[in-house]
Amino acid sequence: MKNLIVAEAGLIAHGRGECFDYILGEKTNKAAKAAIKAAIAMLLLAHSPIISVNGNVAVLVPNQIVQLSYLLNAPLEINLFYRKEGRIDAIRKVLEKAGARQILGIDESKMVEIKELSSNRRKVDPEGIKNADVVLVPLEDGDRTEALKRIGKKIIAIDLNPISRTSLWADITIIDNIVRAIPEMIRATKELKQLEKKDLIKLIEKYNNTKNIKRTLDLITKYIKNQKRKPFKKIYS
Repeated sequence: MKNLIVAEAGLIAHGRGECFDYILGEKTNKAAKAAIKAAIAMLLLAHSPIISVNGNVAVLVPNQIVQLSYLLNAPLEINLFYRKEGRIDAIRKVLEKAGARQILGIDESKMVEIKELSSNRRKVDPEGIKNADVVLVPLEDGDRTEALKRIGKKIIAIDLNPISRTSLWADITIIDNIVRAIPEMIRATKELKQLEKKDLIKLIEKYNNTKNIKRTLDLITKYIKNQKRKPFKKIYS
């Protein structure tokens, strides 16, 4: 935060997500793996895929997000809610240190706006999010997910909260901690790149995001029920 890479609100948002990670058992479950496979299939079939990056993503998984970008041939675009002076450049340096060579969203003079959105996230790169057909939005806010959906984009989200607006609006929601999800996506990409187009299409067609979110909610309930109840200790005499 002191180096401008993440915003204070970003730290709060991440902590809020971590509470869900505890009741998900802090592991990548079957529902998340199913979403990851469908997501990678969609990204591999996309004509113009793009990976949106904010400060939290840049701090938590810089090397992995760059590797995924190369494997999918999907450029990285920096897109921020809090555009404090110096933040975009700070994030750019983190991504470049991780090996990124093509980073969009850094030239303010070229940016265009998404009219359906009022926040700073409305500013997008014409060669990136504006032109993309599939957008991977890790650690996203609901407003932009809704706006991107309204203008015809396919949205893949990574969100620990299964009932957030982002999760419910996205076409594919990976309900998992990003530090586990991105490495899992890298493995899935290496595997699925070997498949033919028709097999990738089948993976997407058999996937249902609403049902998968319900599976996750069931897993949370099951996890809580399976925890051993500790006897209540009397605090006050």
